Amino acid sequence: MISLLHTPDGVRDLYGEELKEKQKLKQSINQTISLYGYESIDTPAFEFFDVFSKDIGTIPSKDLYKFFDKEGNTLVLRPDFTPSVARCAAKYFAEETLPLRFCYEGNTYINTSELQGKLKETTQIGFELINDPSIYADAESLIIVIESLLNAGLKEFQVSIGESNYFKGICEEAKIDEETEMKLRDFITTKNFYASKNFLKEQNLDNSFLEKLEAISKVYLPADELQNLLNDATNIRSRNAISRLIALYKLLKEAGYDKYITFDLSMLSKYHYYTGIIFTAYTYGVGNAIVKGGRYDQLIEKFGKKAPSVGCVFQIDEILTALRRTGLSTRSQEGKTVIVYNVENYDKAFNQASELRNEGKRTELVLFNAELGREFYEKKALEAGNTCMFI
Repeated sequence: MISLLHTPDGVRDLYGEELKEKQKLKQSINQTISLYGYESIDTPAFEFFDVFSKDIGTIPSKDLYKFFDKEGNTLVLRPDFTPSVARCAAKYFAEETLPLRFCYEGNTYINTSELQGKLKETTQIGFELINDPSIYADAESLIIVIESLLNAGLKEFQVSIGESNYFKGICEEAKIDEETEMKLRDFITTKNFYASKNFLKEQNLDNSFLEKLEAISKVYLPADELQNLLNDATNIRSRNAISRLIALYKLLKEAGYDKYITFDLSMLSKYHYYTGIIFTAYTYGVGNAIVKGGRYDQLIEKFGKKAPSVGCVFQIDEILTALRRTGLSTRSQEGKTVIVYNVENYDKAFNQASELRNEGKRTELVLFNAELGREFYEKKALEAGNTCMFI
């Protein structure tokens, strides 16, 4: 019977003040995104397996929650919103050529190892800007991220930007096959730079390529070093990638947000559908990213529509943790009015409560228990930050 009171590993109950904090944070982020003209979209919590398959480039099959419907189709709980939104855009907006702006919120489900200590059900808010290949779309996405975090109460954070095409350009020039590229990508993505260096030496590459690939492992590249990378780039794909980063940084600097920006060319997401910039945001108090996103110009085409796109998700649970650990909690200070009444004066108490509610004040009616006494109710109200009233 005791086991019925517990949740499975990786999920948890949420109630009271903690839930109110979460709702307030979601409202703040949604309001910021909405100011930029994004419209809400709601996709199913589960989809056909193929929407998140290896061909799409999302997480490995072993990390998916899979089950079957009555017809024998393999279904999965969504691990990631972007493929779902991509499918939806291809289905309902196939002929639309103007930019599409979608935003959403909900939970995602990833069957991580219990040893990792991570939540398996997480809440995300995200947005996608579809049908816009421009650098201005990239800039808009990053500005929304920065303004959303600032409006949520965070003051110290960094948004780190990478560019997948820089890495891919070097691999193409060095004639590295796809299997080798994927192994190297995995080493770099997990920041296993020692293994990456040894693996590169085994490939018998020219020293110039070795140096460039090893340079990718340099984390937090200052913006002023981008020009040096551009000067040293010898293939068009890598040059275009760095040129785009330089132009993007200029836009962010003009917006006054350059102090929040760093560059990290070792950022090669496990989501292989990213084709351009990749970005993550970090802050004090948590070790995991609080925002993840990037450009995916070929993903929606897998569902039948050519549509260059960029977007991201806010990791709500991680942001809440950061706010609490850095003393910037969004905890509400507004208490309730608790009206304690006897059966004989219920009508009077009800009318009083109605008046307070009409004024927008949260009011709770509690039937008086003489065995507990007045002091008990007064103490409970005080502990909860509420006002106690006896009628």
